[in-house]
Formats: sequence, C-alpha cells, structure tokens
Amino acid sequence: MKPGDTHFRDTNDQADDGLDAAFAALRGELAGIDAPRCVEKELLQAFQRHCAPRRRWYHALSLPQWGTAGALCSLTAVVLLLAQAPHETVSVRSQPLVAIDRGGAFVALDSLERIEAEPDARLVEAEVPRTTLAPLGVPVSPDNAADTVRAEMLVAADGQPLAVRLSSIN
Repeated sequence: MKPGDTHFRDTNDQADDGLDAAFAALRGELAGIDAPRCVEKELLQAFQRHCAPRRRWYHALSLPQWGTAGALCSLTAVVLLLAQAPHETVSVRSQPLVAIDRGGAFVALDSLERIEAEPDARLVEAEVPRTTLAPLGVPVSPDNAADTVRAEMLVAADGQPLAVRLSSIN
C-alpha cells in the first residue's frame, strides 16, 4: 500500500497524509524484521492446542476399554437374567416303581418280549425281603429292613422271576 492509496478506504473516510506517512515508515521498518522459524512453529502449535477440536464423548475410552466394558455389561445382563428366571423345583423323591395295587398291573423284571414268549409262566405268591425290592423304589429304613413284603410274582418255567406285583406289606 502506497501513501495516498485509497484502496482500503471507505468512501466516507478522509485521507490523512500524516498518518499515511507514519504507517508507511512502520511498514518499511517491519519489512526487514523476520521472526525466527522456531518462534513461528511454537506459535502455530500453541494456537492448535488452544483451538483444538473438542473430542467426542466416546473417544474418552480406547477400543479395548470399550470392548471390556461391553463384555462386562453382557456378563451382568446374563447373570441378572439367570437370577431372575423362574426355576422349577426338582424333587429327588420319585414315585416307587412297585406299589401295592390290589390286583393291578405287574412291574416287568425282564423284557416284554421274553415275558410274552414264555409258554409256561405261572403266578406264585411269595414273601420277598424289603431290601430286595429297594431298587424298585420300595422305601427301606433301618427299622423295617428286616421286614418282608407279600408279592405275586410271574415266574418262568426255569424259576426266573419275570414280573412282580405287591399284595401287602407285613
């Protein structure tokens, strides 16, 4: 810009020759002065730090930290679902396989094919020790372990029992 240049002046501004001369002298002196490169570099870095773009909220954690947080949330959800799920009551006690049924069905001790194929099966009444019937579900305690149970047994021709039906407990 040269003295008297009205390029940057508004149409309403008045030209001041004294002021223009002072600015021209200042421009001349500053033209020879140049800041060192390190000062310019430090000023640019300070400006970048000061005006750095703000980080988003999800950049506060790294990718592995987000993965760990997601895994912990999933694990917590599974534990809560399992804790809140209705549980069925499991009873260890079951119905005995053999019971007094007053002439009802027999409980097979051998395969059904063998029982059907036996030509000379016969019905025999017997006193059976309670401990022998324990595997079939008859309750046994130390008090009644020596007792006997009256049973009707379907016996094969060779004497092997095929089926049993309880008549009474003595």
